Amino acid sequence: MLFHFRTQFPQLNPFWDKYLEYQQRLEIPAKTILLEEGKVSGQYIFIEKGCVRAVFNNNGEDKTVQFFFENEGLTSFESFINETPGLFSIETIEPSIVYLLPKSYVIQLVDELSHEPDFIQMILRLSAARQTHYINEFVSFIRDTPERRYQKLLNERPHIIQRVPQHYIASYLGVSTVHLSRIKSKLAKGKPHF
Repeated sequence: MLFHFRTQFPQLNPFWDKYLEYQQRLEIPAKTILLEEGKVSGQYIFIEKGCVRAVFNNNGEDKTVQFFFENEGLTSFESFINETPGLFSIETIEPSIVYLLPKSYVIQLVDELSHEPDFIQMILRLSAARQTHYINEFVSFIRDTPERRYQKLLNERPHIIQRVPQHYIASYLGVSTVHLSRIKSKLAKGKPHF
């Protein structure tokens, strides 16, 4: 959605203010499920404070797909749009403050925004940015070793390493926590093995 791009598009601020009364503000502890895998997503989630992950169950084992932080928003998009069961759960990692905006108001908001002069340009830019991010993640998971992916996290998104517990990072990289410890040990000794 658009609210988490307010800093890029200041013209969205009046809409944020207008729709604030329709949003439910929640102060919630870590490990709170905001959307359960297999349920239909009916809310758009905006993170004011905290850290959230998207995760799915693979034969009893959690697989973390992505991390979200302050001033970012998310939902299980295909579920939200098509009213189908969501492919993943959304869970807080830290104590968090989030806003939930029901789908009916999201539709109303998008309809209002569609009359804004730069709306199409905003949507295209946001869609391109998201698509590029997901393609890069997908390609990296196929092409790069877990060591290389961890090194990229260190270089490009160190806040993930600083804030997210190691077992979630291991899940995100597709390795065990033991393997992640070995990766970190190699990097600490200056002997990356890519």
